[in-house]
Amino acid sequence: MKILIDGRLYGLENAGLGRYLVNLVSELSKIDSRNEYVIFLRKKYFNNLTLPENWKKVMTDFRHYSIKEQILLPIYIKKEKPDLVHFPHFNVPVFYEGKYVVTIHDMLMHEFAGLSATTLPAPLYFFKQLAYKFVFNRAVRNSKYILVPSGVVKSDIVKSYHFTSDKIFITYEGVGKTIGFKEGEKIKEPYFFYAGNAYPHKNLNRLVEAVKLLNKKVDHKVILVIASARNIFTQKLQKITKNLDVDGFVKLAGFVPDDVLGQMYKNSLAFVFPSVSEGFGLPGLEAMSSGTLVLASNIPIFKEIYGENAIYFDPFDPSSISDSMIKVLGMTKKERELRIAKSLKFIEKYSWGKMAKETLHVYETALMSNE
Repeated sequence: MKILIDGRLYGLENAGLGRYLVNLVSELSKIDSRNEYVIFLRKKYFNNLTLPENWKKVMTDFRHYSIKEQILLPIYIKKEKPDLVHFPHFNVPVFYEGKYVVTIHDMLMHEFAGLSATTLPAPLYFFKQLAYKFVFNRAVRNSKYILVPSGVVKSDIVKSYHFTSDKIFITYEGVGKTIGFKEGEKIKEPYFFYAGNAYPHKNLNRLVEAVKLLNKKVDHKVILVIASARNIFTQKLQKITKNLDVDGFVKLAGFVPDDVLGQMYKNSLAFVFPSVSEGFGLPGLEAMSSGTLVLASNIPIFKEIYGENAIYFDPFDPSSISDSMIKVLGMTKKERELRIAKSLKFIEKYSWGKMAKETLHVYETALMSNE
C-alpha cells in the first residue's frame, strides 16, 4: 500500500507541528518496511533528509495556508496515486476527495478567537477566521479517521462535531532526544523558566504578575526567564513588564536553540506552564526529562498528561502561581530529588516510537476499510 504524508511543516523551526513530523517520520521509517511511503517536503529538507528505500521524497515548496496549497497540493497528490494520505494539520485542501486521516493537535483557534490573538487588521482577521472554520470543518468531517494527542482534544472534537468516538484515535506524543545540554548563557540569579510562544492563551501576563508578587514575599531576588522567539506578542509582553515595573525580575531570552534548552530547564528552579488551554503539553515533559520540576495550570489537559508529577496552580490567579513558586523554594534538597526521580520514571510512558506504532495501526485500519 502507498501512504503519502504531507511533510511541508517538517522541521523544528515549525514548533510543535514540526517536531511531531520529525519524530513521526523518523520512527515510521524504522518500523515499517512493508508499505510504500511518499513524503512531500519543502526545499530546506528535500536534499538533507535521508530515508529508506521504501520512501520517496517529492519537492512541494509552497507554504501552508496559501492559495497554492489549495490548488497545487491536490494535483501533486493525484500524480502519486496514494491509497491513503496523512495530513498532519487541519489545512487539508478543500478540493481533495481521496481517503485521508488528519491530525488535529488542538482546538485553540476555536477557543481563542479575537483580535487580541492576531496581528492582522480586523476585516482581514475575520475573513481569515471564516476561512479557517470552513477548512477545519471540512477537514474533520471528510476524514476517514482523526488523530489527536490527548483525551481532552478528543472530547472537544466529539462535543463540537458530534462524531462517534471510534472515528478519533488518541496517539500521545513522546519525549525525544532532540533537546541537548550544551552550556548557554549563564544566569546568576535563581530563576523559574518558561519556554514557548507568547500567544495570549499562554497567559504570560499573569505569570509576570506572579513573579512580582513572589519577590515581595521572599528575602532574595528570584527572576523569571522567558525563552520565546521575538515577534509582536513578545513585544507586547515586554510592554507589560515595563508597565508592571518588573524589568529587573523578568528576562526575555529570545529564541533558545534545542541544544541549549535542556541545560536551561535543568538549571532552573522549575519550569512554569501557565497556559489556560493546550492540546498536549510537551514542554512540561521535556522539562521533566531534563531534571527539573514542573509547575502547571490546573486545567484538564495538564492533569491528563502530567498526572501527579506537577505542582498545580490556578492560572487565573497570580497569587496562586506565586504560592506554587514559594512551595518550590521551600523544598528540601531530598524532596526535590525524589520528585524529579519520580518524574523521570513517569515520562517513560511517552514514546515517539509508541506513537508511530499507533499511527501505523490507524493507517492500516483506514486502508482495510472499503468505505
